[in-house]
Amino acid sequence: MNFYNSLQYFRRRLCLLLAVFGLTLTANVAWGAEVVAKPAENPASAKYLRVVRDAQDRTIGLETAIVSFGPATPDAANVQVDLVAAVHIADKGYYQELNKRFAGYDAVLYELVAPEGTRIPKGGRKEKGAGNVLSAMQLGMKDLLKLEFQLEQVDYTRKNLIHADLSPEQFVKSMRDRQEGFGDIFTRLLAYALAKQVQGGDGGEMQLLMAMFDKNRSLALKRAMADQFQEVEGMMAVLEGPKGSTLIGERNKRALEVLKTQIAAGKKKVAIFYGGGHMADMEKRLHADFSLKPNRTQWLQAWDMK
Repeated sequence: MNFYNSLQYFRRRLCLLLAVFGLTLTANVAWGAEVVAKPAENPASAKYLRVVRDAQDRTIGLETAIVSFGPATPDAANVQVDLVAAVHIADKGYYQELNKRFAGYDAVLYELVAPEGTRIPKGGRKEKGAGNVLSAMQLGMKDLLKLEFQLEQVDYTRKNLIHADLSPEQFVKSMRDRQEGFGDIFTRLLAYALAKQVQGGDGGEMQLLMAMFDKNRSLALKRAMADQFQEVEGMMAVLEGPKGSTLIGERNKRALEVLKTQIAAGKKKVAIFYGGGHMADMEKRLHADFSLKPNRTQWLQAWDMK
């Protein structure tokens, strides 16, 4: 592969990874005439996103996990904390199921880089110019894949839903203090793309190209995109790096600060509703800082691709 072709490969690969990255970092996932809670599994090594295939190896579903954590030691707080993994566009039925489940928690801590105490109105923000580049990309993907957008479907007006993320000012300050920049993010993604190329394969570009000409384009594109979600954990590990990052680590720290406040206020059953890419780091922090361990995993269908 010559230098020009390598650059073209990286450009396509990064566009693909950024699309998945955008779907995983700000709002949420779903669909399903049937949204099913699968039997509990042994979560010794908890996973938060998975692709389901049929006997012919066709992709038929994308699922997200709800992993429940309880006391790991006798002196740990007697609480239940559920990590509710999310991607940010999904089937409408998935969000309806989440709204039902959220009613059963004392508190649901949610992600959104916004001023402290932000309340999202029902149906999302309608004012002109609302949102940012990521949300615009997510809305575009929603229409292309015939899915729904998390911020428009989840009921954030309920009293038990609590904002638990950095404000824009805190986010910018953290990146500045850590000497991070979006150029660093691009460089890490480029390195990740190179590593994937070395491992072989076309990175899904051919599958995506074929999907564009499929008679059921939205279904074919969903199947191609769902397969890319399997790379999320590796991508997040690369973005986090050995010294952590604002995008993952610092936002997770903020969420767990809010969790500590809620537990101190007497809340016994709490959900943390964050993108699936945050959960591996979140799990480590729950164990180290709260002495909590996973004891049950349920899977919810996010995308129905039968």
